[in-house]
Amino acid sequence: MAYKVLLVEDDPQIREVITDFFSQKNDIDLMTAEDGNKGLDLIYENSFDLLMLDIMLPGIDGFSICREVRAKSIVPILFLTARGREEDIRYGYDLGCDDYIVKPFSLTALYGKACALIKRSKGTMLDRSMVCGQIKLDPVTLTVSVNGEQIELPPKEYALLKYLMEHENWVVDRDTLLNRVWGADYFGSDRVVDNHIKKLRKALGSSGSQIKTVITKGYKITG
Repeated sequence: MAYKVLLVEDDPQIREVITDFFSQKNDIDLMTAEDGNKGLDLIYENSFDLLMLDIMLPGIDGFSICREVRAKSIVPILFLTARGREEDIRYGYDLGCDDYIVKPFSLTALYGKACALIKRSKGTMLDRSMVCGQIKLDPVTLTVSVNGEQIELPPKEYALLKYLMEHENWVVDRDTLLNRVWGADYFGSDRVVDNHIKKLRKALGSSGSQIKTVITKGYKITG
């Protein structure tokens, strides 16, 4: 079985070289995107075993993609970039990347890192599903089911639900949810959280009542 890998890289020559090299391997099915927006669309539309992200991308940059994905999924993320400064590497790991390779790099080394990350994740991602009451969330397949029936959630509602389920029975304030779901660089009213919580409750149907409002503090989810 070939593993599905996404490469988000704006340099056409690098995309071509990596694609040609990986196409010679029988265990990797490589998809590519030339900018961050297209890459994020592909991530939402597919289930990948590994993401390889450049950092400096048109549209959404690689750091932002990593932050967005990490709010929802534990899929392995490998940065490949010319930004080799220590602070950039440290920031990448802080965001949740699994490995970092600096350009120029050996294709053999890149392939080796990719395979190692996939194999390691398969050993630890056998079942990472979270269950709270009638709600089940699988961070690997990015799916949510209620009473055994799968439902579709937009990205922000999914991220809110995931964070609340990771902190079941904890009161999570709006500022924390803003930072975790919208990012620390978001500037706007924290009431955006209330609006998306309202949409999330509606999508969850009768299980929406599991999300409790804690007056003046925030929200918590209970079983």
